[in-house]
Amino acid sequence: MKRPRDTQRTAVYDAEALVRTMFDRADERGLRVVDVLGSQVTLPVERKFASIDSVQDYVDRVLALNWVRSTWTRAATPIHVRARSGNKAAHYESDCATIAVPEHRNGNAWAFRELVVLHEVAHHLDPSDPEYPTVAPHGPEYVDRYLTLVGEIIGPEAAFVLRTMLLAGGVRLN
Repeated sequence: MKRPRDTQRTAVYDAEALVRTMFDRADERGLRVVDVLGSQVTLPVERKFASIDSVQDYVDRVLALNWVRSTWTRAATPIHVRARSGNKAAHYESDCATIAVPEHRNGNAWAFRELVVLHEVAHHLDPSDPEYPTVAPHGPEYVDRYLTLVGEIIGPEAAFVLRTMLLAGGVRLN
């Protein structure tokens, strides 16, 4: 069975990139209050990671949260985190429940951050059978899982900013 077309992929990545930039600028300037389409929002602190081991520890802790386990049955399936060659993207491998994250390159570790890791965890929590997927990888169901994780773990302000950027980019939500 073929997975449905992933028509929202680019728009989801674009919205996430904008949000990551907002968090980066807030960190650089020490100014956490941002204007988002007429609303002033104080961005929470986004966790950053130093190593593959620290990403693995974080993922294990997320999957162990009681509310995550009671919301998504796939949380009982452990995720393995590994280094990925290249520096273009992180990704999730459903056949082996693995998140591949690009390591530090030339002082840049763009993927060693909470938003990217939660993006991949949201893929893992897809309740459909990985062998027979029934929904698009970045469809409304995925976006709902991702926003829930961001809102509960990073904070509701982060979820508000992400939701706003997703909607502004034409992403369909559940």
